[in-house]
Amino acid sequence: MAHEHTHDIKPASVRATGVPGCGDCCHPVGSATVAPDAQQTLSGQRFRVPAMDCAAEESEIRRAVEGIPGLVGLRFQLGERSLRIDGDPQAAIAAVEAIRNSGFEIHPWPAAPASTQDGDAAAHDHDAKTGTGLPRLLAALALAIAAEGLSFFVPDAPWSRPAGLAIAAAAIALAGFGTFRKGLTALRHGRLNINALMTVAVAGAFVIGQWPEAAMVMALYAVAELIEARAVDRARNAISGLLALSPEMADLRQADGTWKSVAVAEVPIGATVRVRPGERVAMDGVVTEGGTSIDQAPVTGESLPVDKSPGDAVYAGTINQTGTIECRVTAAASQSTLARIIHAVEQAQGSRAPTQRFVDRFAAIYTPAVFVLALAVAIAGPWLFGWTVLAAVYKALVLLVIACPCALVIATPVTVVSGLASAARRGILIKGGVHLEQARLLKAIALDKTGTITEGKPRMVEWQMLTTSVPKARAEHIAAALAAHSDHPVSRAIAAGLTPNSIEARSFAALSGRGIEADIDGERYVLGNHRLIEERGQCSAEIEAVLHRHEQAGRSVSLLATASGVVALFAVADTTKPSSAAAIDELKAMGITPVMLTGDNQTTAEAIGREAGLTDIRGNLLPEDKLAAIQAMQKQYGATAMTGDGINDAPALAQADIGVAMGAAGTDIAMEAADVVVMNDDLRRIAETVRLSRRTHAVLWQNIALALGIKAAFLVLALFDNASMWMAVFADMGASLLVVFNGLRLLRPERKEL
Repeated sequence: MAHEHTHDIKPASVRATGVPGCGDCCHPVGSATVAPDAQQTLSGQRFRVPAMDCAAEESEIRRAVEGIPGLVGLRFQLGERSLRIDGDPQAAIAAVEAIRNSGFEIHPWPAAPASTQDGDAAAHDHDAKTGTGLPRLLAALALAIAAEGLSFFVPDAPWSRPAGLAIAAAAIALAGFGTFRKGLTALRHGRLNINALMTVAVAGAFVIGQWPEAAMVMALYAVAELIEARAVDRARNAISGLLALSPEMADLRQADGTWKSVAVAEVPIGATVRVRPGERVAMDGVVTEGGTSIDQAPVTGESLPVDKSPGDAVYAGTINQTGTIECRVTAAASQSTLARIIHAVEQAQGSRAPTQRFVDRFAAIYTPAVFVLALAVAIAGPWLFGWTVLAAVYKALVLLVIACPCALVIATPVTVVSGLASAARRGILIKGGVHLEQARLLKAIALDKTGTITEGKPRMVEWQMLTTSVPKARAEHIAAALAAHSDHPVSRAIAAGLTPNSIEARSFAALSGRGIEADIDGERYVLGNHRLIEERGQCSAEIEAVLHRHEQAGRSVSLLATASGVVALFAVADTTKPSSAAAIDELKAMGITPVMLTGDNQTTAEAIGREAGLTDIRGNLLPEDKLAAIQAMQKQYGATAMTGDGINDAPALAQADIGVAMGAAGTDIAMEAADVVVMNDDLRRIAETVRLSRRTHAVLWQNIALALGIKAAFLVLALFDNASMWMAVFADMGASLLVVFNGLRLLRPERKEL
């Protein structure tokens, strides 16, 4: 792993609030020991739990450590299979032992893990003592088929039964050693997970003489489980795979001016690094030399390259396309924008969505209920229906295999993680499954003006001559010379919009709140606002009419004047983003009412709002006014979102059902404040978030219907003697694979591209 994330999910109570369910259904576990020298520093230490993939394993671990005195809390990172144990040293040691005794392998987090993928591969290995991976499971499946063949083709041969028993036992041992070990552990602890159910079902089938079927059931289960594990990994690794985008080495400028390739972990903040064309940017920084075009898709989701020049920010993992640049490093490698995005999504994976909480509660009732039903079939079947004892036991075993809620429990986490990953790939950072689900319920959205609807940067949009006494080219050069001497945003916008020249301004003076003045070629010129021109007595009715037109359009106007009169007018405005009007139209089409809330004056707000297609425009609002507006919108419309910068709009963001920060690439405060962070300033991403939320909700309920529907059908077939054990395995694992692959569909981009 390129970076080790040092932050954790919010501490969870040690009290077990999870559900009995699939348990460690996804992957078998082994045992491990904790080195003696590590036991002295267990408190607050991270551990790797290779088989911890979903909320069910988390729940089992919580139950295993429940009641240990001195244990403060557990911090889970399911995405990287890590667990941090907080508490006094003795309590932490007891927790490690309890987790191991419950059947989970656990060992200290390595200081420098070699490869996440290698570690995951090891985690999915069913049992190192009996072979590894797919070849071993295929061998087990071949032996199971051989056992079925002996039973079907030569059932009466004297050697058929002992040979078939031996072959079936070998198949079960190859495919199910780890499952049996974990199943017995689960039964000892009173847990009805898939391993316990499979252990009882396969052992029972073998005992009652159904050894070919027992072997086939275990082999099919193991192969399907391995396929499911790989599919689950695809969702989990969809975000962490972005880490590979950041180079491990960077060209660092040395004290003597030479360049040296060093590991990014060794590059200090403030150092200068070089990025050549075609290379990936190694670390977050600011361009100091050179210019280029950079593909920022991994961070912001922007489809087009962005031009960069000195003073512009660049992000780790983005691709330099055209020119060599030098950058001053602004963040350590482990705290780059890309690393923080990945970490935030990993944290989001730990928060349960509403549908997931419902499924967990349902599974807590479902599994014991079906186990009781199977027991009732085995005991009461011969008495009520005249079945033989062996037939009744066989039906009960089939029910046990069908009973596993693995498909149901795994359906929601995989779907939610896929949705979060899909959003992050498009530059939308959603801070948890609850926000991913709630976005579909939005009925209204409050939009800040600056930086959300507009570019957030003043730009000169028009200039015109008001006299013929000065040539137009000279007026332009004079205004550019004056504006270049001021740091005011309006002056900078004018200077940027005019042609640079060699005219020199002397005796420069700033006129506080009004403008600037200087001598040029022996004549005194001023570049100032409406107020300054009125004070000079140079504001005629014609000029007032022109000023009124621009001010009605929400523009800031500066006028160039001499002692003899006004020469030219320069209009500056915070222009509407090209995408804003389309985004607002799209929100309206989705049934969401957009409202502008801004602190700017009402005239400017209305000019910008009308241009963007808004009808409800509210200006002159203080932060407390925006808060009151959000409360009013919630009463009027229902679920309401708020967009802002995550700082000034904090009260409104907190009050809204979903807070959205716009253009937050590289901004820690915005990342912390908002529920959804749009990394590239594109307002259309909000509509895309709502669509993704609706897709996710639909897939979640498709998965629940698939999982329950398939199981219900096979339960009925089993009760009426129309389902065998291997069919039950297909019902259980087939349903699991269906819901996993259905959830993974969210990783594909939606057909409507923005």
